[in-house]
Amino acid sequence: MVNKQSYNQALSLLHQATTPSGFVAAVQEHDNYKRVWIRDGVITSIAALLSGDENLIKTAKATLETLFNHQKGDGCMPSNVSPQDGTVSYGGTSGRADNPSWAVIGLSAYSILTEDRSLWVKYQDEIERCFAVLDTWEFNGKHLIYVPQSGDWADEYLQHGYVLFDQLLRIWALKLATKLSPNPLWIDKAARITSVVQANYWKTEGQPNAYAPNLIHQMSNASKAFWLMGFNPSRIYNYFDLQANTFCLLMGIGDSEQNYSVIEYMKQRHQVSKAILPSFYPTIEKNDTDMNELRNNYAYTFRNKPGYFHNGGLWPVWNGWLVAALALNHETDFAKKLLTALHEANGKADLFNECLQGNTLNPCGVPNCTWSAAGAIIAEHALAGNNFSKLFNFNEG
Repeated sequence: MVNKQSYNQALSLLHQATTPSGFVAAVQEHDNYKRVWIRDGVITSIAALLSGDENLIKTAKATLETLFNHQKGDGCMPSNVSPQDGTVSYGGTSGRADNPSWAVIGLSAYSILTEDRSLWVKYQDEIERCFAVLDTWEFNGKHLIYVPQSGDWADEYLQHGYVLFDQLLRIWALKLATKLSPNPLWIDKAARITSVVQANYWKTEGQPNAYAPNLIHQMSNASKAFWLMGFNPSRIYNYFDLQANTFCLLMGIGDSEQNYSVIEYMKQRHQVSKAILPSFYPTIEKNDTDMNELRNNYAYTFRNKPGYFHNGGLWPVWNGWLVAALALNHETDFAKKLLTALHEANGKADLFNECLQGNTLNPCGVPNCTWSAAGAIIAEHALAGNNFSKLFNFNEG
């Protein structure tokens, strides 16, 4: 274990975030955070399952039951549920396109890591509805879901359209579900989405098998070093997306050359800062054209100033997943360096801040944020070679 004290502090925060309804996103009430959120709750539940702590595992189960019990008939999953009065949100200005995938991922992870299939059996209809609504969100039947702006975790950032990260979550959900119920339709769908992703999110000569003709000329501005963040009819997003590139490594989307390129790019970014990596890079500056997309996209206060929040901010949770991806790809030395930086980030100020400012490395988000602790727990277990690999070994039932 890289840092046992930090690990134990992370476990302690998960205990503090425990409610009868599941894990809340933060232990203090701040901007609606003290609720059971689907992506925070699932990630925290995965950390709980890896920890082996019986009480935390019970809370993981309660988290999943709370979320699945509030699924809408059309398959849409809740964004968050209040543990106080049971009120439910299905999204803000737009809905959340990642919610159904996170729901299936969480339920699958619980079933695989505990070997308790009671919830898997209980929620079979809900699982089918999750996949059905994702099929609907393709709109054109070409295997990629269309994500509205504010439609996933980075809900105050600028991306919309065929965002890579959301496609990867869907593939992961399908593959995990297949480990539990070998459904030929799920197997085929995961393979088809994977093929479309491989053909359209990495810059290649002439872009053969392009999703649409406009992507061919748009890709001239793409980087050759990492996976494309996403595209829509009018543009590509040529920012480095830490989350998408991390999950490409975890999911085995790329070949050895692509993996090497992505990891070298990450090493270069770390070499410059000696800190955890930004979720999106480069930072959108005050006078950049894309700042027009950010200025008014917020619910409470504007947080995407240069270097803050989604705009160049450093998120411990996603760096925890990156450590795990590096561990699975046998990049142990780099993984340990990043995990040390992650524990340092989580140890600042009131502990486990949501994110850090990209230049000063000072906390700039909500303190005592549960998934920041979860990221460290996931990273430690992945490096230790524990059960984490079961979530990405798709050759075993």
